[in-house]
Amino acid sequence: MAGSSRGTAAVLLLLIGALFAASVYATHLVFTSKFAGANDFYSRWKGAQVYWQEGLDPYSEQATLTIQEGIYGRPAAPDEDPGPFAYPFYTVFLLYPLVWLPYDWVQAIWLVTLEFALVGGVLVCLQVTRWRLPPVQLVLTGLWAVFFYHSARTVTLGQFAGLIFLWAAGTLWALQRKHDIAAGALLALTTIKPQMSFLLIPALILWAVGQRRWRFLGAFGGAMALLAGLSFILLPTWLGSFIDQLGAYTSYTAIGSPVWIIAQYYLPQLGTPLEIGLTAALVLWLIFEWRRLPAASEEGPFLWLMGLTLIVTNLIAVRTATTNYVILYIPLFYGLGIAARPGLTDRTGRRPKRAGAWLALFYVATIIGLWALFLATVENRFEHPIVYLPLPIGLLIAFVWGRKALQKGPSRGWQPKSL
Repeated sequence: MAGSSRGTAAVLLLLIGALFAASVYATHLVFTSKFAGANDFYSRWKGAQVYWQEGLDPYSEQATLTIQEGIYGRPAAPDEDPGPFAYPFYTVFLLYPLVWLPYDWVQAIWLVTLEFALVGGVLVCLQVTRWRLPPVQLVLTGLWAVFFYHSARTVTLGQFAGLIFLWAAGTLWALQRKHDIAAGALLALTTIKPQMSFLLIPALILWAVGQRRWRFLGAFGGAMALLAGLSFILLPTWLGSFIDQLGAYTSYTAIGSPVWIIAQYYLPQLGTPLEIGLTAALVLWLIFEWRRLPAASEEGPFLWLMGLTLIVTNLIAVRTATTNYVILYIPLFYGLGIAARPGLTDRTGRRPKRAGAWLALFYVATIIGLWALFLATVENRFEHPIVYLPLPIGLLIAFVWGRKALQKGPSRGWQPKSL
């Protein structure tokens, strides 16, 4: 049996590898050989390239100018995104294999990697929530994972957010199955884009201390020490330069958090006091809920708290992007999975009637609805602030309204398993 399982896994990996290679070739043939893009990724890739090939500090003015010339063919104008490297230095380790290839092929590889990461992340979410879908619904779920607005924008821009989502979901999956070393390493990788995990990390540390999951804490600390330590050895000044570029980020980004949008855009008469008040209220509420984290030994309370943490993260981050919202697929699929479980609407123990049809309708409605909202409000190719609101606010309402069901499971017949 063990040999058969290994054989099946090997065949599956070969098929995935073949599909990945074919997708890269097709993407290059149809798109990236003709159109250069994914500018959000290009800034990181070019910064890594000039470091590995020329020994140039990726945070330096010279590196930034090289990035701008690659994007615009000239230095950036004052009203244009200057495109600095602006990521932790250890991002160059991840990009090392790609800096030796022409950008048209690199872009194709990266876009396909993000597509696979988004589909893989959603599949991991289904595993975390122990939600098994029939094949047709599974295919629809994979399509949704690529074509939903936040996903498609992540791929188009080449955003690292797709990988952060996969690593965050993988962290929860690994913790669930007590693969604590893998979980710690994956959580460390999420710090490549810290605005997506800056609350998830302390939440998981607090939980791990209460659950005495020392291997997880040690693995996370060790992975961070390795990433940061190697970075300081190769570029001792990286942290200060990284912080400086982060500080300048707000000077060329126009939209803040959803809380900022509500306070500054829709209620400007209340403005900053309302923004500070809402942010403080959300943070204090989250900290109050975190009091139960150390004792959260069952999946229901744990996943509800992790979902709430990710929702609040995206509501209050000083600067955010709609691409970052892909990490909200974790609480989204947890909620959908609970809604489709036996017992929530059907006391006979069967799946709720027409659950598959409702799921398909949800996929179609959310894809069409959010794309329609974007197209109806877009101005000069820039997103309207309203596009930032539906997913995080909708999830916040769902997590508050469905709190009992999400924490306890849909029926007495389904008991959350211990972590």
